[in-house]
Parts: sequence; C-alpha cells; structure tokens
Amino acid sequence: MTHVLLVDDDRELTAMLAEYLTREGFEARAVHDGQQGETEALSGRYDIVVLDVMMPRLSGIEVLRRIRARSQIPVLLLTARGDNVDRIAGLELGADDYVPKPSSPGELVARLRAILRRTGVQRPENGAAETLVCGALAINPGTRTAHWQGKALELTGTEFSLLEELARHAGQLVSKQQLSLNALGRPLTRFDRRIDVHISSIRQKLGLRGDNQSWIVSVRGQGYQLVSE
Repeated sequence: MTHVLLVDDDRELTAMLAEYLTREGFEARAVHDGQQGETEALSGRYDIVVLDVMMPRLSGIEVLRRIRARSQIPVLLLTARGDNVDRIAGLELGADDYVPKPSSPGELVARLRAILRRTGVQRPENGAAETLVCGALAINPGTRTAHWQGKALELTGTEFSLLEELARHAGQLVSKQQLSLNALGRPLTRFDRRIDVHISSIRQKLGLRGDNQSWIVSVRGQGYQLVSE
C-alpha cells in the first residue's frame, strides 16, 4: 500500500482528502503545520508528500527546501490558483508537480498516481532494465539511478524521467510535447513551464562541457537535445 503524507493547515480539507485517498487504496496521514510536515516527510514512512504552499509560520516552500536538502521523496505541491510565482519556485526547488487549489480529489489522485509511476515507487520489484550509457552518463531505469562522470546524480523523480527520455534519444532533438507525454505523463499545454524549470535544474547538476556550453542544448520553441560524446 502506498503511504501518503498530507501537509496542510486546513483540517477539514485534509480529512476529506484522507478519506478519499483511503477509498482509492492509499494509506494517508495528515499533519497541520510545516515543522511537523518536515519531520514526518523525512521519517522514511511515506512514499509521497502532498504539501500546501500557504501555511502559517513555516511555508510549504520552506518545508520543501528543507526536505530536498535531505531527501528525494516525491512531493506534490498544492498552490493557489493563478499563483505562478510559488509554482515556479516549487519546481525549481525540486517539487515533482503541483495542483492548484481548489481542485477535485479525483485530479489529486490522478496526479499522485502519475508521479508514482514515473518515480518508480510502484514499479515491480523484479523490474530490472538495461543501463543506458551516453558518454559519461549512465542511467539504470530499473533502479531509477543515474551516475554522471562516475558519481551518483541526485535527481528528483521528474528530473530522472526527463533525463532518461533525453538519454534514450541522445544526439537527437526531443520535442517538448514528447518530453511532456513520456516524462510528465500529460500533453504539453500553452504557457506550461514545468519542463523548462526541470531542465534548468538538470543542467546545473551536470555542469558545463569543456567549451563552457551546456550538455543539454535547447532549440527555441522546439525542444531539447542531450549532447552525445
């Protein structure tokens, strides 16, 4: 059973969500302040965190920052509808996705399942897969681990899925639509910046090539290409 941590100061909302999640086959627990949310998220008892951005005292953005300093547990943000600043800040800090509030429980569950699928939390235990090698990059889709120049890469689940898709087509242009469908599990929508934000984070983790250019080349308005050596 998948264990979900709900972090939101709205007790009525979390009670409703927990009940719905239970009916959908999840096990959910709710906490109602950021500090306790941070502690529980880092406890190792949960598979995914649903984190509200707007909380008193310790905001969801700060909680996410603290979680990411120590863990790559998948995080789904609950953001105010139309608040692009918090959404982009959350993605840049390593959130896997976001859902605007108010949203239906059905949409929340669909997003949770999509994140769990692409982060590998629900993969079969015997799901071994070949290692993809592209120059100094080695990716194991079965264990969802990546190594760059011999060192482990610390990637969020979404970052891993994007990098895996680029590695499978190394040296080729991969459209944003293809990345969105295969890595994020949804069609690309107008003004959606999720992919750009996640790619920017991956670029920082890979560093620069010898000519001070990025290992991931962007083609304006079209997509991205992982440089193959």
